Amino acid sequence: MALSLVFPISPYSTATLLYPSSASHLAPIHGRSLRAIRCIVVADGPCNQKVIRRSANYQPPIWDHDYVQSLNSKYVGDVYEKRAAKLKEDVKIMLEKVVDEDPLDALEMIDDLQRLGVFYHFKDEIDRVLERIYNMNDKYNNEDLDATALKFRLLRQHGYNVPQDVFKKFTDETGNLRSCLCEDTKGLLYLYEASYLSIDGESLLDEARDFTTRNLKENLKKKDIDQNLAMLVRHSLELPLHWRVRRLEARWFIDVYERRRDMNSILLELAQLDFNMVQAIHQQEVKQMSRWWRSTCLGKKLSFARDRLMESFLWPLGMNFEPQFGYFRRMSTKVCTLMTIIDDVYDVYGSLEELELFTDAVERWDISAMEQLPDYMKICFLALFNSTNEMAYDALKEQGLHIISHLKKVWADICKSYLLEAKWYYNRYTPTFEEYMNNAWISISAPLMLVHAYFFDSKSVTKEASECLLESYPNIIRWSSIIFRLSDDLGTSSDELRRGDVPKSIQCYMHETGAPENDAREHMKYLIGEAWKKMNEDGAANSLFTKTFIGNAMNLARMAQCMYQYGDGYGAPGNETKYRALSLVVNPVPLISTRDKMLL
Repeated sequence: MALSLVFPISPYSTATLLYPSSASHLAPIHGRSLRAIRCIVVADGPCNQKVIRRSANYQPPIWDHDYVQSLNSKYVGDVYEKRAAKLKEDVKIMLEKVVDEDPLDALEMIDDLQRLGVFYHFKDEIDRVLERIYNMNDKYNNEDLDATALKFRLLRQHGYNVPQDVFKKFTDETGNLRSCLCEDTKGLLYLYEASYLSIDGESLLDEARDFTTRNLKENLKKKDIDQNLAMLVRHSLELPLHWRVRRLEARWFIDVYERRRDMNSILLELAQLDFNMVQAIHQQEVKQMSRWWRSTCLGKKLSFARDRLMESFLWPLGMNFEPQFGYFRRMSTKVCTLMTIIDDVYDVYGSLEELELFTDAVERWDISAMEQLPDYMKICFLALFNSTNEMAYDALKEQGLHIISHLKKVWADICKSYLLEAKWYYNRYTPTFEEYMNNAWISISAPLMLVHAYFFDSKSVTKEASECLLESYPNIIRWSSIIFRLSDDLGTSSDELRRGDVPKSIQCYMHETGAPENDAREHMKYLIGEAWKKMNEDGAANSLFTKTFIGNAMNLARMAQCMYQYGDGYGAPGNETKYRALSLVVNPVPLISTRDKMLL
């Protein structure tokens, strides 16, 4: 089916979006079957009329406040800081030395630093090494597939304009990748990972992705395959490195790296120690946020909604784990928890009349507007109003930035998108795929989170970029939002339909095209890949926005794919989400080196 790569500027304007071109000729479909759900009749609506309340029967939080407050780490203090500083100096010397001896070894080392999660200590050194390698005259003369693919991936990742034509030397006279490459499992793996840095129109990289995927699966069946390499292949086929959350990847890769025959003990020791030292910082942040959340009483007062403090903290942690971005993580956790409560007010509890009043109050941003709200909405609105104004006050006090108009706008936008979905529900209306996506990329909350994130990093803020955010959402936010929305729908739509929510992207596509559910799901995955190509292109282009902000947008998309990889890891967190929280926030990496044993 033909695809139109067009996306919306706002949910209320003439739009462009990812949707099947034939779908635009189909009429909207009304009516849908609703599953029975638990309802409660209460007399707390406007004018004290009886209102039928729905309930999603969300599970209670699995992270007790007292447990969170008990989190503690021994990886603090001078003894660990001094050891880490010494290790970092050793790595800098190693990196400078290896680039003079063998550029390929330098690239391998940079890749290890990134996957081990300690790259942020060596950003300047990595930039200098990549610049030298990029400017080498013989930069693409190496005939090894793994070397060419690694160089391509790292240079593209860091913003260099490297053409896909560097892989033409691996094609035959027909332009297809040579069949003899099928036996080179490491080369195939590196080419597979490189293919995910592609942009629109790069057919050679599209072919490379299909070719490597097919042959890597075949090579896994071979009995003589190296087991460490096989583990990397299975990991990548499940989700490519470019789409993975960096902090989770670091925790996984530290264990993998430890078993490698060519493991560098200095890199391993630094990665283990740094992970635990940064985790100690994250523990203090989540403890502070848990105290704030408890003080709001929103979890207790609005018991119909999801109480997800720890899971909310995982989102900004996945977006940027570096120690210096603690304010960003704390404030983003507040945004995420408030958004979750408000989302559930619109989705499952509020009457249409109440939701219209709440939307009007947010648009007006006037404390007097809360007088018209029912009691349960008053506490919700006031928590939002006070928290957002406090963030704006921090920006004015610390940076001299007046950002309240930006924050008001994104909250109004998301509430209007929630309201439209509520109207669809109450009117028993099934939107077209285009209608749904025009609204849903806003309602998924990515623009809300990213606009806040932009102002939480004072070094990112410029007048030109700020004006751009006030007028419309830039493309980098749109691509991240599309990936977030489609990943969420793939993981949650079945549960949400069972409780009677508006159909999601999968169901809208099925209604319009007649496609079975499996085909519709595959199409959503395809659209995620196409949005990644667009985001890759925008991430590499000259932009009004800093690398940090672009990284946040990409990492939000990665976090969404992670959170909904095995279902609804946020709304109905199971063992996978619990394991990830334990790995990132609770359990330190075991230190196995002799030096670290001496420190304990």
